[in-house]
Amino acid sequence: MSSKLSDWFKERLGLDDLPFFRTPDYMYKVDYWLGALVASAFIYTVITGLILLLYYNAQAGYNSTEFVINSVPYGSVVLYSHLYGAYAMIILAYVHMFRNYFAGAYKKPRELLWIIGVIMLVLTLGTAFLGYSLIGDALATSAVDVGEGIISSIPGLSIFIPFLFGNYDAGDYGRVLAWHIIFTALIGLLFIFHFFLAEHYGMMPSRKVKDKIPAVYTKEEWQKFNPWWPRNFVYMMSLVFLTWGFILIIPNALAYLNGLPQQLNPFLNPKPAPPPNSPAAAHITTYPPWFFLFLYKIADFTSDVLAFLFIGVIIPLIYLILVPFLDRTEYLHPLKRKVFIGIGILMITYLIQTTIWGDLTPGVQIPVSQQVLVYLPPAIIVALGLTAIRPRTDNKGNIKGTISPITVLIFVLASSLFVIAGIELLANPTILTVGVFIPLAGVFILTTKKIAPIALKAEQRSENATISEEKVPEWKKKLAEGIVALLFIYAIILAAQIWTIPATGYFSNLFGIDLGLIFLMLGEGISLYHYVIYRK
Repeated sequence: MSSKLSDWFKERLGLDDLPFFRTPDYMYKVDYWLGALVASAFIYTVITGLILLLYYNAQAGYNSTEFVINSVPYGSVVLYSHLYGAYAMIILAYVHMFRNYFAGAYKKPRELLWIIGVIMLVLTLGTAFLGYSLIGDALATSAVDVGEGIISSIPGLSIFIPFLFGNYDAGDYGRVLAWHIIFTALIGLLFIFHFFLAEHYGMMPSRKVKDKIPAVYTKEEWQKFNPWWPRNFVYMMSLVFLTWGFILIIPNALAYLNGLPQQLNPFLNPKPAPPPNSPAAAHITTYPPWFFLFLYKIADFTSDVLAFLFIGVIIPLIYLILVPFLDRTEYLHPLKRKVFIGIGILMITYLIQTTIWGDLTPGVQIPVSQQVLVYLPPAIIVALGLTAIRPRTDNKGNIKGTISPITVLIFVLASSLFVIAGIELLANPTILTVGVFIPLAGVFILTTKKIAPIALKAEQRSENATISEEKVPEWKKKLAEGIVALLFIYAIILAAQIWTIPATGYFSNLFGIDLGLIFLMLGEGISLYHYVIYRK
């Protein structure tokens, strides 16, 4: 971007006067910008959702979905990427939330920012469920049936069923569509509030700079950093295009996969299942959307709906909302918040375990003894592991060794699988159980060797240390300039020929793949531009 064009925008829009966070050099990494990735997925999903509204007829949900896929020009590209835009938003929101959880970003003064984020995640899951139901196929109808059944089981709430779902079992999804739009609007309103709070407090500084609350830069420190315009904008646009590229490429490539195993369908298949009243519907296993598989499995643990809701929804949600007020430690380092770090690791472990379990054995009742066998080993491993880790501290009491919660999470998952495989081997000593146990034992040994040195060794750091970018050799910048030129040339060539792809039919999804490639090249090109212009 030329200096004149940049100055023109800066003057006309008054960008220097905006109270946006000025960013230090070391924060231009993706893990500091996970919120921007979530926002990118949200914006993409809203844009494609508005396009779909032009063609979708809520009074004939399934037939309307088939019309969009088969008759609307590039309709399948828009619909499949709309679906995967929502998937990307859910995954990125979880990653964003747990990254901030382990970093202690819910602590003072960011409590309200955290709570709004948790509410946005709940609304996102609800919006995705309603959107998934709009397809009107056998799986969507089954999912709404389950939702209706849960609400009907709670005394006094059955009167709300027509108000919430309308006459969906007759193919009319007007009420479901209305709630889908209302929930999306609520996310948008909360996003604006969340965004301005995030800009007000700024990104969480590295623990090497500030390891106690309140972890915010002062106004005097802000003035030394990079202004929001244009560097933040350039970096953000690279992330936006890269996110949109993956959202387009993945579902449109998966559309060409046929005959997936049933267990992979909830995760990978963007195509609708058969209509609910067709003979083919009788031959498919009913699954909820993949992001609710963990709830689907928890429903197999008890026949009491209220107990199910408390275990699967209410207790985790209340904990996440209250954690800023429960964790009263002033330190941000994970090893000074062992209880809360342990709970966070177990939440992720149980979420993954239960989702896979729900996918492998949907609708199979699980006795309490088996629940204990699955959930107790991770809890024991986390408790023993965090208790045993006692890293050294310096004279000021600062922890010298560092340990990543992600490393601990991988260790817990590997250890849990190793323990369960060992128990299964002892109970059923067959060639198969031996074949499963040996590689898992190898993974367990490798992860143990990985985590042990982290707890025993240390890297010296200072409480007031500053972080700066390493100077980039000139030859690397020249190489990056050459790659930028090539990427833009390829993007232009692809954009010129993409319109020759048929708008409907079998080959139409190639349009989505090619458009995704163009976005990826633009995103990577802008990222390299940022590297050339702004890195020292």
